[in-house]
Amino acid sequence: MTVTVKKPATYQDLCALPETVVGELVAGELVASPRPANRHAGATTTLVGELSGPFQWGRGGPGGWWIFHEPELHLGSDILVPDLAGWRRTRMPVYPDEPFFTLAPDWVCEALSPSTASFDRVKKMPVYMREQVGHVWLIEPVNRTLEVFRREHDRWVLAGNYAGDQLIRAEPFEAMELSLEMLWYPSRLPAR
Repeated sequence: MTVTVKKPATYQDLCALPETVVGELVAGELVASPRPANRHAGATTTLVGELSGPFQWGRGGPGGWWIFHEPELHLGSDILVPDLAGWRRTRMPVYPDEPFFTLAPDWVCEALSPSTASFDRVKKMPVYMREQVGHVWLIEPVNRTLEVFRREHDRWVLAGNYAGDQLIRAEPFEAMELSLEMLWYPSRLPAR
């Protein structure tokens, strides 16, 4: 009988991937996902634009955050690339001059698609829990929904479930009202 032992993937394996994919390592498994679809990229780009002024730069809001688009996180042996991530400046007064972060963020946002939803929920959320990320937002641009999860001890609690064109105040950014409608790009032009 022949036994094949699969060796864990390495950072070198991740770096060898083509630039057309997003590579991540979770529990020794290399996962390559296509770059985000336009609808997903649009939603996260708009969201980071809405949050950066008041929360990163203090324009019309409290400031006190660093917010990044697709940061590479080195969390123990896992390497994740959330769509967005934010750190409170009280925990990270200046951001590191490195190509990746080793300090877990306080907030992450994942834009879900049919090809990534299971991976984000089943594989990545437990890593975020282990690393004590305070909040996870799951956005589904096609369904126009936002789920907000808060870490409480050793479990995720649904702190908010939003859809459509609601005006919301969502943790940890409840100091500002956010229009969900701004995140959703039309799938076709309106009829004339």
